[in-house]
Amino acid sequence: MIKLIQNENELDRQLLLKSLSGRKMLAYMKAYGAGYDFCRFYKVTDETGTGFMFIINSTLIICADEKLEATDELKFFVSMNMPFRVEGDNRILRNIADSDHYQVLNRTIFELVPDEKTREFQEEYVDFNPHLPDVYKILSEGFPNISDFSLWYTDTSHRCRHGISRVFTYRDSTTASVVFDIEDEVLIGQVATKLSCRGSGYAREFLKWLAYLFNNLGKRAFLLALDVRVSFYREIGFKEIETEIVLERYDVEKESVTKGKLQN
Repeated sequence: MIKLIQNENELDRQLLLKSLSGRKMLAYMKAYGAGYDFCRFYKVTDETGTGFMFIINSTLIICADEKLEATDELKFFVSMNMPFRVEGDNRILRNIADSDHYQVLNRTIFELVPDEKTREFQEEYVDFNPHLPDVYKILSEGFPNISDFSLWYTDTSHRCRHGISRVFTYRDSTTASVVFDIEDEVLIGQVATKLSCRGSGYAREFLKWLAYLFNNLGKRAFLLALDVRVSFYREIGFKEIETEIVLERYDVEKESVTKGKLQN
């Protein structure tokens, strides 16, 4: 049975804290609650187990215990909503993959690891509260399929105001965002550098500094990379935690369908 969730108390916090996808679900619940049509939460139950789903705009996240099966009802839910991306519990994803509409992409979870050279980083070039339209300009060069400005700005500013997310820029050229910071685990996303500054090493310096920053705060920071970016994060020296799959639509004209550029 799939039931629309009406309030945060219906979520199983301990279950969701076990994964980055679950933590993202908790973060969005804290930011928006359960009262918006574009941000919906569901509980999934059957005789085998329990799970939760979260759909915002064109992304569906599925989290489940180790028993829940990919039932026909769950498959039907995906086919009815047809989100651009489906991510989360890989056991479930492998069993709901629809080869007529979705391709399977590999994604690697990296932990950000600091090093001693980070102490030389020039923190005065970091903007801790950048002008969001300027951030969007950088992102639009790195993510051709990013949401339109009004949608991105509304969501990003809302999450920042509620203390869920945070946006940084470095040398007015590179940006990265904290997607969530929950119980000492942080997810970094939307990492991009202006085209005119590619090859400058800014992204490398900035990400290493973020690793150092959160490590000093006693937090573990992670980021997600599709195959096209894996070699870059390996070269930086970040630690590979595991590889997972995500599903993305074939039949939507987005850059990531052919190049896999989306990272979160």
